[in-house]
Amino acid sequence: MTSYFRKASVSLYRFVNRTQQSQYCGCLMVKRRSFQNSAVTPSKFTIKSEHSPKSKQFSRTRPLHQDGKKSQRVLPQIEVPYYPELGEEEPNSSLPFKGLETDFPCLTRVQNAGPEPEYDKITTGFKVYNYETPFKLKYNGGILPHLKVAFETWGELNEEKNNAVLISAGLSASSHAKSHKDNVRPGWWEKFVGPGCAVDTNKFFVICTNNLGGCYGTSGPSSVNPVTDKPYGTTFPIVSIEDMVNAQMLLIDHLGIQKLHASVGSSLGGMCSLLNTVLYPERVGRLISISSCAQSHPSAIALRYLQRKCIMSDHNWSKGHYYDGDFPKIGMKLAREIATLTYRSGPEWDERFGRGRISDRDPPSLCPTFHIESYLEHQGESFSNKFDPNSLLYISKAMDLFDVSEGFDSLEVALSQVTCPAMVIGIQTDILFPIWQQRKLAQVLQDAGNDAVTFYELNSMYGHDTFLLDLNGVGTAVKGFLETDMSERGILAKEAVKRKASMKTNVNLDS
Repeated sequence: MTSYFRKASVSLYRFVNRTQQSQYCGCLMVKRRSFQNSAVTPSKFTIKSEHSPKSKQFSRTRPLHQDGKKSQRVLPQIEVPYYPELGEEEPNSSLPFKGLETDFPCLTRVQNAGPEPEYDKITTGFKVYNYETPFKLKYNGGILPHLKVAFETWGELNEEKNNAVLISAGLSASSHAKSHKDNVRPGWWEKFVGPGCAVDTNKFFVICTNNLGGCYGTSGPSSVNPVTDKPYGTTFPIVSIEDMVNAQMLLIDHLGIQKLHASVGSSLGGMCSLLNTVLYPERVGRLISISSCAQSHPSAIALRYLQRKCIMSDHNWSKGHYYDGDFPKIGMKLAREIATLTYRSGPEWDERFGRGRISDRDPPSLCPTFHIESYLEHQGESFSNKFDPNSLLYISKAMDLFDVSEGFDSLEVALSQVTCPAMVIGIQTDILFPIWQQRKLAQVLQDAGNDAVTFYELNSMYGHDTFLLDLNGVGTAVKGFLETDMSERGILAKEAVKRKASMKTNVNLDS
């Protein structure tokens, strides 16, 4: 115990002795004045004490770089003070030591070895619907002075205005689902939307919106508050999926559409498409929910919480008011790296990267050694410059709060509102929205009385991102469901109608 306290006293004494009039720099406490290419001598320590430290000089030689060449930079000799008066032993300079010396920050080296979603920073090519009336939000009595909804369209609206398909985007996406003359860059669902595609623009009038709280034209934290003439930042009200759906329906009203042919969405978009059908059942003809759920699960909430914490722990986040200052890039980058883990799958990592190393010639270091590390770093770096960190905070929180049964007696009662044909698609390798969530959604829809539910379970190795990449599996299912004539005809259909009528008559007689 005496030895323990003696060592603690030495450590505390050393800390106080080195920090006065000094600042922390790596593993040495030095004066604010730069000491590059010079030795740190005992005179640098200006504290006068009855226990003045003695010094032991160590000469350091720089190890070889990864390319096998010695660095040309001369490292200083460092005087390490010690205190024999307090029982501290003199450092043993005879012991051999060769440590790690790595140049930071680490360089990003990535090989493009697989399909990736087409996400881009969209600043042009979209239209904006301005809703000038104050927009009320679900939580905390939040009110926006006015609402902007960014949207893009493809195809033509027919005279009956009954061929409209609403596509709800995921967290990272914009309204730019498909390229067009005003923006020729590929959209995030480029291969799925267009003439003859899964969502056929020769047949349907396709609408895609940027979600409320986003940063690609729709009102969000980076928008200017007309009350203050400054970006909202974290004064922006908390957003819910219900608010997003209500904003979409205001746009649908503006376009003069009474009923959608279908509401289609994946991930966050799947939440929106489902809630569209629950809250506005008379205005949706068909429902397609891909890789989504009826209620957020604790595991998904935990993963999104960690992403938000990365951003909010970044010093440059400045409580959400960074628009005139330094961008919280480090936090945003880390958040995206965590998110990427949830978007893909272990089987893909194994096939695509395995345990492959970036270079067999480089010795191990604290920088990325394996391809998978470099890939994650690249994903974080590329996305951090495309998306607003505050938008990620707000939209991910809305996803965490999502529960379609909120306001109803039960989940089954909520889903009983969905009377139109519904298709649910799930991916076996999805980590973020596990396949059992889609199975449950399809089952409860059926249990609630919907006899027109279709469920597809795909075995794609791309995990959650399958809805962005698997044209064969997802695209074929979507096209068939949108275009199939589901009206019942023929003798069997007539017999079914008669049976239903007979059952109703019997029920009335019994009552």
